[in-house]
Amino acid sequence: MSAHERYLSQRHFGSLDGLRCLCIAAVLWHHSPSRELAGGLPLADRGFVGVDFFFVLSGFLITTLLVRERDRTGRISLAGFYWRRALRILPAYLLLVTAVSSYWILHKGQDQLIGLLPYYYLFQANFLQEHVPLLSVTWSLSIEEQYYLIWPLLLVLLPALAAPRMAVLAAGIAICLAAMLGLAQLLDLPRLATAHAVYALPGMSYAAILSGSLLAVLLHDPRGFRALASLCAWRPAPLVLLALLLVYLQGAPVDLRGWPTVGMNLLMALCVASLVMREDHLARPLMRWRPVARMGEISYGIYLYHLIGLHVAHLLAPRLGMAEAAQGWLVNALYIGLSVLMAEASFRWFERRFLTWKHPAATGMAGTAGLSPPPAPSRRET
Repeated sequence: MSAHERYLSQRHFGSLDGLRCLCIAAVLWHHSPSRELAGGLPLADRGFVGVDFFFVLSGFLITTLLVRERDRTGRISLAGFYWRRALRILPAYLLLVTAVSSYWILHKGQDQLIGLLPYYYLFQANFLQEHVPLLSVTWSLSIEEQYYLIWPLLLVLLPALAAPRMAVLAAGIAICLAAMLGLAQLLDLPRLATAHAVYALPGMSYAAILSGSLLAVLLHDPRGFRALASLCAWRPAPLVLLALLLVYLQGAPVDLRGWPTVGMNLLMALCVASLVMREDHLARPLMRWRPVARMGEISYGIYLYHLIGLHVAHLLAPRLGMAEAAQGWLVNALYIGLSVLMAEASFRWFERRFLTWKHPAATGMAGTAGLSPPPAPSRRET
């Protein structure tokens, strides 16, 4: 069996939960009080790109699932795709939006926030100019849902990937266009606006998710797989590429919009490729270490609830009687601990009930490391 055949037969990418753990750790760090201790180190201010990495990973997994389904069945079931995505995304998301908005509007009496609610329930939060407190994280879920709405339909309409040149070309053009749209934001071009939102394409986020989609298209084709093998299919490749990504983020311009985004997304996509093209890479022990993998499995919940954890931590820390100098560390510990506990509880006793309707196990922020066929088992500030 060739390396490409082994890749196509792989039904679970065992290292991707570990990658999710690294992504959510970056997001947690971005909002952590400890970030102020980094002394202005550029890399320390890049924690928000953990969301971009999530986007790259999501684009790769969603596209891989869809093109493999088409190979296996001769078609892509849009109804099946949307059903599985709804079961994974909606329960925790709707719980968060409803509970948090009810707290601020009904309990705190902030009636002026009512006008924002349709944007959350219709997944347009990425266009909002203000947010219900603690719901700003939902912008990325809106990006995901907009991608889910458009990309699978494009794959249905594009020619079969047995002749993938048109799909690769379309994805490549879309990535460049999305990156350039990030520059368009700098030019302050006219946009459609409402009382609460400004509608403009968030180019950097779309560039990330489309980069992952392009990677999936390339790896699905034997020629694309061979072309990437020299870069990504050697055992130390994940460690080397992750190190290169860190160096790139340290040296990149402060504003990543435009072509700096292309370089970042390219390195992120190569990192993903290095983790899935062969399972015996040198990062495997870390990526599959059970505490790391579990953090990846519940990373969707951690992402949704972490601002609540931070809010509660700031409220609790002063009441515990510790010296003011130690309160920052206490806030950090409470913040991370509460975020993980809420996510674990949500996954065990709430989200899992819905996941049993589609398959016996699922993981991740927006996709699943498992690629079993059905019904077997998502900016600059976050």
